[in-house]
Amino acid sequence: DEAWKDLTNVGLSKGASRDRLTFTTDMKEALSKADLVQENGPERPDFKMKLYAEMDEVTPVDSLLASSSSGITPSVIQSKCKHPERVVIGHPFNPPHIIPLVEVVGGSKTAPEAVQQAISFYASIGKKPIHLKKELPGHVANRFQAALYREMLYIIEQGILSVEDTDAAVSYGPGLRWGVMGQSLQWHLGGGAGGIKHFMDHLMDPLAGMMKALGTPNITPELKQKVVDGVMREAGNRSVDELAQAENEVIIGLLRSRAQSENRTTKTKQAAA
Repeated sequence: DEAWKDLTNVGLSKGASRDRLTFTTDMKEALSKADLVQENGPERPDFKMKLYAEMDEVTPVDSLLASSSSGITPSVIQSKCKHPERVVIGHPFNPPHIIPLVEVVGGSKTAPEAVQQAISFYASIGKKPIHLKKELPGHVANRFQAALYREMLYIIEQGILSVEDTDAAVSYGPGLRWGVMGQSLQWHLGGGAGGIKHFMDHLMDPLAGMMKALGTPNITPELKQKVVDGVMREAGNRSVDELAQAENEVIIGLLRSRAQSENRTTKTKQAAA
């Protein structure tokens, strides 16, 4: 009920209907004919290992078992399965019904075909799957967030910016660009006419020096409270739900604008060809 309006704005497949959704509390009934399982259980290794062993018993052997785990590696999750070759991480990014990104990674016993099957599935429903070629705790997108937030906390701790201005520095600065293209492609633009080659030859060394100067904050109770106070000032009288809905509307608008821009680019290329 909460997501359907946003899903409609994002764009539903032809013939989509809520009447095609069914629900059950019986796992065997739910999984006995499943082509793909998207698991969203508690983020505990012991729970995941036990759950996957149980799912493995009742799901067709040619189906995929994909975990939404944001931090646990697939090798751990699949360790108790009789058919570990079809277990993958398919980690979506919140809110998953709006954000396109899905991180796909296999474990030590996952078949390469299962990874490719998962990537093809997510792409077919309009997602943007990326393939992690190695397992990494936290995968990659959350690690990117952690790296940025570490420096943000350091800036706040050092009294350089308020919580509000730290957020503004991200969302009204590089954050706008990151919604269009990734940082490496951004540096290609930053290199001017010489592109990324010029950037690497002339600008990478100063950037590397700045990287060495990045700080590590002391996460004290005082720093935590400082962030809480700043966020509550930012939020004002808006509830979490109101903020989330406002964010969703902006993201949907961005995705729609991006798709229109990409369509125009594609048509221009086709016309030139």
